[in-house]
Amino acid sequence: MSVKQTARIISTYAGDTSGVASALFELGGMTVMHDASGCNSTYNTHDEPRWYDTDSLVFISALTETEAILGDDEKLIGDCVRTAKELHPAFVAVAGTPIPMMTGVDFAAVAARIEEETGIPSFGFPTDGMHSYISGAGMALEALARRMVRDPSKKTAALTVNLLGLTPLDFSVNGTPGAMKAALAARGIEVLSCFAMDSTLAEIERAGEAHVSLVVSGAGFGAARVLGERFGIPWVAGTPCGPMFTDRIARAVREAAETGGNLAPLLPDPGTADAKGVIVGEGVTAASLASALTDAGSPCRAVSAVDTDGVLLSGGIPCAVDEDDLMPLLSGAEVMIADPLYRPICPPGTRFVPLPHEGFSGRLFRRDIPRLVTDFDSFRKENRL
Repeated sequence: MSVKQTARIISTYAGDTSGVASALFELGGMTVMHDASGCNSTYNTHDEPRWYDTDSLVFISALTETEAILGDDEKLIGDCVRTAKELHPAFVAVAGTPIPMMTGVDFAAVAARIEEETGIPSFGFPTDGMHSYISGAGMALEALARRMVRDPSKKTAALTVNLLGLTPLDFSVNGTPGAMKAALAARGIEVLSCFAMDSTLAEIERAGEAHVSLVVSGAGFGAARVLGERFGIPWVAGTPCGPMFTDRIARAVREAAETGGNLAPLLPDPGTADAKGVIVGEGVTAASLASALTDAGSPCRAVSAVDTDGVLLSGGIPCAVDEDDLMPLLSGAEVMIADPLYRPICPPGTRFVPLPHEGFSGRLFRRDIPRLVTDFDSFRKENRL
């Protein structure tokens, strides 16, 4: 994999700083992006579909050139402390951007000072704007699992799961959390908490009572491992997608609950390595859709275009974050399924099937984003897959 991190034709994914804010948006905390004034407009305009309908404390520190050069962290700490004492958030999160990372801001130390002076749980995230939203959201959800989940007195009586990695950057605001809960409930599995969409902080605090964690995007792997370390909760990786693949996920959840072992039913069968259908996007969701289409008789393979966990890489799902790495992987494809902004690099003669992704094209195609939990069959038939 190259490290050019350039895009001359296609767009780029939402950055890691936006991932932190997105993951924590609904939980009653205060998130501060340490950057110049105005830079949060990228987040609230393009990366956050809940901005105008849901209240959340997401701020920008208004970092000035002088402060960056002189390293005046006291202003950042003081502003966060005063605001937290006034607004009483459930927690404080401070996330980095390129400039403070170049000047060496110690975000863990900043968070420790804020927590010491306010008594409010505080997190510092060393995001740098050079990684995708998966990296930032993963840091935030892992921090929740480590600091905010209480030690349980017992497991729930019913078979329950935590949904990990659920943010609108992958699933938009089309009702997917409710659809996932309903699909799993129909298979005898209750959702205890969602990290962190359509759920409350109180529900997340109870996550240790669940039997299994279900990782529905790459942002959930870190939290899954922490919950495994702290409470012995095994994880299953896969996004509910159509009835057949959701059945497979449900079976894996039951097996994980019985054996305590981690399972990844989304990993491709070796026989699909040369499949003529290629899905490009976030690794877990792309691989889950590829598995679902393969189950339905249309063999597909997935390519992850963002930060990718070792579980996927070792399972045969390639990562191509640069277009120069991606284009060779599309060679010989008969069908390419990806966000519409990938169309310019679709090989000649390859049929392009648009699948809009909020974390890539923002609000441009939001109305066209399908809810694949329930709309898988119609998506497949409409696109002749």
